[in-house]
Amino acid sequence: MVHHSGSIQSFKQQKDVGKDSCIEDSEHGTDEAQLIKAKVIIRKPETMTKKEKKVAAPPSLFFKDGKKRIDYILVYKKSSLQVEKRSTFERNLREEGLMLEREQSITNSDIMFVKIHCPWDTLCKYAERMNIRMPFRKKCYYTDWKNRTLNSLFRKTIQLRSWLPKNPMQLDKEALPDLEETDCYTAPFSRARMHHFTITNKDTFFNNSTRSRIVHHVLQRTKYEDGKTKMGINKLLNNGTYEASFPPHEGSYQSRHPIKTHGAKNHRHLLYKRWACWGMWYKYQPLDLIRRYFGEKIGLYFAWLGWYTGMLIPAAFVGLFVFLYGVFTMHSSQVSKEICQATEILMCPMCERNCMLQKLNESCIYAKVTHLFDNGGTVFFAIFMAIWATVFLEFWKRRRAVLTYDWDLIDWEEEEENVRPQFERKYAQVERVNPITGKPEPYQPFMDKLLRLMISILGIFLMISLVLTTVFAVVVYRLVAMEHFASFKWYFVKKYWQFATSGTGVCINFVIIMFLNVVYEKVAYFLTNLEQPRTELEWENSYALKMFLFQFVNLNSSIFYIAFFLGRFSGRPGKYNKLFDRWRLEECHPSGCLIDLCLQMSVIMVLKQTWNNFMELGYPLFHNWWTQHKIKRNEQVMKLPQWEKDWNLQPMNLHGLIDEYLEMVLQFGFVTIFVAAFPLAPLLALMNNIIEIRLDAYKFVTQWRRPLPARATNIGIWYGILEGIGVLAVITNAFVIAITSDYIPRFVYAFRYGPCKGQGYSQERCLKGYVNSSLSVFDLSELGTGQSGYCRYRDYRAPPWSNNSYELTLQFWHVLAARLAFIIVFEHLVFGIKSFIAYLIPDMPKDLSDRVRREKYLVQEMMYDAELEHLQKQRKCQGKQYHQEWP
Repeated sequence: MVHHSGSIQSFKQQKDVGKDSCIEDSEHGTDEAQLIKAKVIIRKPETMTKKEKKVAAPPSLFFKDGKKRIDYILVYKKSSLQVEKRSTFERNLREEGLMLEREQSITNSDIMFVKIHCPWDTLCKYAERMNIRMPFRKKCYYTDWKNRTLNSLFRKTIQLRSWLPKNPMQLDKEALPDLEETDCYTAPFSRARMHHFTITNKDTFFNNSTRSRIVHHVLQRTKYEDGKTKMGINKLLNNGTYEASFPPHEGSYQSRHPIKTHGAKNHRHLLYKRWACWGMWYKYQPLDLIRRYFGEKIGLYFAWLGWYTGMLIPAAFVGLFVFLYGVFTMHSSQVSKEICQATEILMCPMCERNCMLQKLNESCIYAKVTHLFDNGGTVFFAIFMAIWATVFLEFWKRRRAVLTYDWDLIDWEEEEENVRPQFERKYAQVERVNPITGKPEPYQPFMDKLLRLMISILGIFLMISLVLTTVFAVVVYRLVAMEHFASFKWYFVKKYWQFATSGTGVCINFVIIMFLNVVYEKVAYFLTNLEQPRTELEWENSYALKMFLFQFVNLNSSIFYIAFFLGRFSGRPGKYNKLFDRWRLEECHPSGCLIDLCLQMSVIMVLKQTWNNFMELGYPLFHNWWTQHKIKRNEQVMKLPQWEKDWNLQPMNLHGLIDEYLEMVLQFGFVTIFVAAFPLAPLLALMNNIIEIRLDAYKFVTQWRRPLPARATNIGIWYGILEGIGVLAVITNAFVIAITSDYIPRFVYAFRYGPCKGQGYSQERCLKGYVNSSLSVFDLSELGTGQSGYCRYRDYRAPPWSNNSYELTLQFWHVLAARLAFIIVFEHLVFGIKSFIAYLIPDMPKDLSDRVRREKYLVQEMMYDAELEHLQKQRKCQGKQYHQEWP
């Protein structure tokens, strides 16, 4: 088996170090050495053949000398006019200690690549400045007899587990040696105390992502002209000096040899085979490897997505159980039976001109389908999902705390961000001293900031008004379409004209939603730039909030209309309310409005997720295929170096992970806000997310350039948005159960008017006669159309022969009072449970909190002991006496 010679050296050196040394998994660690399995026969570099040495140092990852590793790539066009800026910038990079090498593109004579290598001394200098934590001593968790006893029990438990069947979702650690946990304490790197740190190989001490992060740090702070603000690669990218800048991938993600027998070529290959392949859909994600290759920020996104998907499993099972409960009780439901057997009850026409009287039993199918979503488990499921949302967020905080500990982010503080180039250009004339850095920087006056913020808020309201206008247009369409579908030539459409109206309405609404999403993205981008945020983080938060508000209102406005307004203001027969005195307002179906709400939610949710998944992968695939298609000979493609292959890939979205988070947060809204009306939403979300994880993995590994490995300790503004959705979900589900569904009217009838009056609601027989009680009577002769007799309609009004004809009955007020009481009780109960659960669950596990404090203490002690030992060795070598005390 052939392996990299440098990797073999590092592997052997690690083996000889002993128990007290290790390479830290979270911040640095070896990138290629750990891919070699222990069973590989290790030979000295001197005995390796020329063929093996060629494999050990692939030219596409090194300078022409085959020794200096490429840490970063800059791309520029020879036809660019910014020659002086580029020359000054590259000269200053060399003065900072970086090594540069130019190479022309094979496929485009106008493209030049600048390969950047960061030497050991420069890495050490900037690692110290950036306070990068590196390993220096093996961890010792068990310090007393109690912990040693627990350790013994833990080993016995592991031994017992080895006899049990293996968890099929667990990744094979033999195939993924990179998943081994770190066993070293870490401390901020210091050149003065370099002897403290575990340095077995200078080439692998700083891993690839750390090296790229250090180079990017230098690129961001190197000047290209004289002046306080004339620095940074971002400005050079904006003004066209460079076309792109990116860290290179670690090689190809494909191999001719099976990974099981020959091992992984590199981390990219390993991620592709053990994460991005569809055959891994049921496996846990290799989060440590994702974090090591793409950085903590992207690692946290996939950790959150995986946690969210895992938490959807119990929600999907409970929602499916509620749905199946409706399936099994559909035929035994008293309400469905009465509707299906009501052959003598005629319902009043539901439109002005073309609708005829129809028998109530013609709505039998609608009644049975409605029972699938509106049954006895609806209230339970709504409460369950409200509690589920709280548990999900609270346990995510604990999961995040564990990840930040494992990834050595506990004491990491975000660096002071550079001011955005756009902000500098706008406010270069006004300066003030930054209280953090103590340096002068551009300053935005308060009144200017307030004025821009007010204009932005006005723009947001204008766009929300546009959303409401489109919803109103769809409502008008439904009013016009129902008259035409009721007189359609096709019998099926004419018979189910309400379904046709709702179905075409929701499809038109979806097309409008997708079109407006494109408009909103442009508007949100414009408004965010108008505000002139000072830093990139402020820009991202402002843009993310606008995009969420726009798309949330865009997606859910029509759903809110159907849930809370459809059929509420239509009037009654003989006195219907009309829009513009022309179109009669739409009524709910005799079986209720819940079926329309379910249809609206299911179509929008399924179509949007399908479209998003297609666009996320389809566009990069097509673009990359077309780029390779333009290169005529396939042999030429195979000879391309790695940096040119990366250049031909799609860059990561300009907005980073905003689009990825936004899609999932909007889905979270579908899963929680109207889940009482659509209990299958968690199941659909679960199936989508299983696909989404592998789609995103495939996209990151194969279709995108390698993004800068950025650090982060949380998911940012999205956590606050998720908490807000959780609160809104409680309120909306309370209103859906109380107003949209027939749960409260049935409950009032069973306790106050049914055969079980005063006895309690025990079974379906208590609802006998409910349908007749919920329908009012209208005299057809009052329409003046020559018809006679009576028809029925959904409402609680007195019959025409009573003294107070068509007035609201006492039952209406009982139902209204019960609805209001239910909303108040439901909200207070659920909010109380949510608050109590949030109080019970600490943000950080107790054992982890103790471990963090313990490690901080031990690190100080070990640093003291290591320094004392080093000075004592120095004095002993110099022949001086030494004492057991701090010098």
